[in-house]
Amino acid sequence: MPNREIHLASRPQGWPTAENFRLVETAVPGAADGQLVVRNLVMSVDPYMRGRMNDVRSYVPPFRLDAPLDGGAVGEVVESRAAGFAPGDVVAHRLGWREYALLDAADARKVDPTLAPVNAYLSVLGMTGMTAYAGLLEVAGMRPGETVFVSAAAGAVGSLVGQIARLRGAARVVGSAGSPAKVARLRELGFDAAFDYHDAPVAESLAAAAPDGVDVYFDNVGGDHLEAAIGALRPHGRAAICGMIAQYNATEPPPGPRNLAMVIGKQLTLRGFLVLSYEHLREQFVQEMSGWLRDGRLRYDETVVDGLAQAPEAFIGLLRGENLGKMLVRL
Repeated sequence: MPNREIHLASRPQGWPTAENFRLVETAVPGAADGQLVVRNLVMSVDPYMRGRMNDVRSYVPPFRLDAPLDGGAVGEVVESRAAGFAPGDVVAHRLGWREYALLDAADARKVDPTLAPVNAYLSVLGMTGMTAYAGLLEVAGMRPGETVFVSAAAGAVGSLVGQIARLRGAARVVGSAGSPAKVARLRELGFDAAFDYHDAPVAESLAAAAPDGVDVYFDNVGGDHLEAAIGALRPHGRAAICGMIAQYNATEPPPGPRNLAMVIGKQLTLRGFLVLSYEHLREQFVQEMSGWLRDGRLRYDETVVDGLAQAPEAFIGLLRGENLGKMLVRL
């Protein structure tokens, strides 16, 4: 039985193109002791993957040329040589970008498809949801009564950040997005104000949406959004720096925020974070998020592309902002 994988054919210079990827046919692997073979059902494409396409040192190794990419996936076990796993089990793991994955059982986590659709374990109940939850509540330390600003707020993480802020008692939640349709969706999700960052300079739009300033900024964009947030943050404000998609495809070093000196006088905290450092919150996260989902108080959006061969285009579309909520590929 053939297996197909997406390999990195070349390293992008600036924006990725279809030519940077290659669809490769291989044999379905067999499991050794302690291993599983999983038929992937759905996989995730995420902005951080762009950084891994560069041959630079980072917090995770770069993708190798002429080898399959990897990332979050959920699939069905088809062969098990590991205690505690049987064919038919559904598991979440980190070997996406392929139809069949061979992995150590220690790297698989069982999920229950009767409690939530399998896609949810890559979004609201997976790394995406955990990033939003930990970043807002632990990293930024949002407190009830505060004003929160979220960039890329119609994306997978940002849309959850805004809803969690509202559910945890924020006084006002403001989001930026890249189209009128996305702005309308943010209002449907309970954001108090939202704006299209194409309509005017971000600092002007943010000042109109939050005239009294903000206490917390959740940054998915960097660039002009970070600069605007620094200007709008009140004394002792906090920013959780999750991502900076505005500069992922830059070919020249981006300029820093021109108002960075305001961090001193306002005594601001700008804190970067990696979600893997917050596993101690998982039980609390699952309990609270699943409760909100059951009650219908938390909603999530997905953009689903069909077929492994379309995964590169789905990834490129994600970087262009073509998704609403989580971008997934159904295999």
